[in-house]
Amino acid sequence: MEESSLISKSEKFLNEISKESINISKLDDFEEFKSLYFKLDDRLSTLHTLRNQMDLQGYTTPFRSLSKYGNTTSDVVSLEEVSENSRHNQFFRMKANAKKNILDRVKSAIDSHQIAIGNLEQYGYVKCESCYKKYRMDEYKENGCKCSCGSEQFSFKINKDNSYRLEIIPFLPLSGNYRVHMTQFSNWGRDSFKKVLNLLKQERKGVVKSISLVIKFKDENNRWIRKNVTIDSDHVDNYEEEVRKTYGKNVRIEVLRFHRTKPAIIDDRHARTALAIGYVKYSEKLVNEMKDSIFKKRISDFKRLNKYNNLKHEIATKKPNFIDEHDTASLESWRKTEFEETCKKLKFMDKFGNLNRSLKRDLKIKENIEKSIFTNIAPTLIIWDIFRYYLTTSHNNRKITSGPFPYIRVELDRQQRKIFQTTYKKVIETLNEEINLKLIPIPEMDLVLYEKFKLEKLIKNTKMKINYPALGAGLIHKTTEIPIENIGNALNINNSKIKKEIKNIETIKKPKTEKSKKFLELIKK
Repeated sequence: MEESSLISKSEKFLNEISKESINISKLDDFEEFKSLYFKLDDRLSTLHTLRNQMDLQGYTTPFRSLSKYGNTTSDVVSLEEVSENSRHNQFFRMKANAKKNILDRVKSAIDSHQIAIGNLEQYGYVKCESCYKKYRMDEYKENGCKCSCGSEQFSFKINKDNSYRLEIIPFLPLSGNYRVHMTQFSNWGRDSFKKVLNLLKQERKGVVKSISLVIKFKDENNRWIRKNVTIDSDHVDNYEEEVRKTYGKNVRIEVLRFHRTKPAIIDDRHARTALAIGYVKYSEKLVNEMKDSIFKKRISDFKRLNKYNNLKHEIATKKPNFIDEHDTASLESWRKTEFEETCKKLKFMDKFGNLNRSLKRDLKIKENIEKSIFTNIAPTLIIWDIFRYYLTTSHNNRKITSGPFPYIRVELDRQQRKIFQTTYKKVIETLNEEINLKLIPIPEMDLVLYEKFKLEKLIKNTKMKINYPALGAGLIHKTTEIPIENIGNALNINNSKIKKEIKNIETIKKPKTEKSKKFLELIKK
């Protein structure tokens, strides 16, 4: 396929996606759920095909071709030749930029679709009504909507104890237009977006990916040779042995440099951006639903504050005919004067231009609510969801599938677990009070995860049957002593299942009786 036709084909497909809206209100109905899942999965396949075609045509390094059309090395260059080269460079630079931009959009669309599909797969599965075999949605689609027993009758089941947030799906940049979404944030939404990105970019302790050495060795003629050598990640632990094997046992290492990589929690830029946009846009929707209720409880005169804000917005967008719209200084001066005069008439200001004391106090309270609560809603939700994801899944499950968080680390180190040290109690209280999201503030979430990862290593290679959502809930109770009923209500897990897994935790960690010790020995075989 020609370059220009591939770009136009990709743009057309992405623009078609941007025109379609997604409705998640009826996803408990299997036909609605199936229709959305199949549509997103088909789109993802098309996007992967486009991405592969772009890789084959060099879209990943679009500016490399410009080196072919640089200035000539001849001493004498005609004016016509310089002008021709300049036109060539400009033309190829435009093509290179077009390739870069469309590849960027396709990558963003792929990650957004993976997030949406991951949430749907966590939300529901199907069960054969004949043989009762369970199928994930990808397996169900791959098998042509048939069971291995031949039956086509399935019942739809919802995973109430899994980690997912379907509400972010309509806000994801599914058409790759993440830059457009980023321009639509409110003032506090922009701050929230930065916070979420910083959380997802939290890096772990560096891992050595390669070693650079300057070595000295004798060649065949017994002369000393100095050479720069790079050892890749496969041999970083035995680099001396590898160098001696290649250059002889008398080789000398003069300089040694370790190059480290620091993978983030979500180790992909487009996935981080899509997640941040989804959660921040969803939090803005929540704020629009509950802000009036919050302000009325804490602000002395809510009607006056609304009137003041509306007036400010109205005058800030006014463009009087007697002022040239390009004369920004005059326009701003007029707006300022008009705003102050109107405020004085409405008694929002005194004759000296000072704000009414109670209005000033209300504006300060509003600003504090936006900074302390609204800005932190998206970080609170994504921290809770990632915490729940790690808590309710096994190590092997996270290796096979990343669920609603593409490119997420299978396990977090101490540095990365620091993001779970902030609990945002005020935000959780507000969300539970206003819209009943059923969150609970968990102290030392990082310690709970540390205990979970440690327990996974003890369970590894055993034949013990574990209910991982209940195991995670049991660890919260054991580590924080939060009542089982509260944990079960927040995570949608039956209390009896949690109690059963608490016993399993105690048995695995500290087998007290001979019977328990023998049982652990048996399941390890």
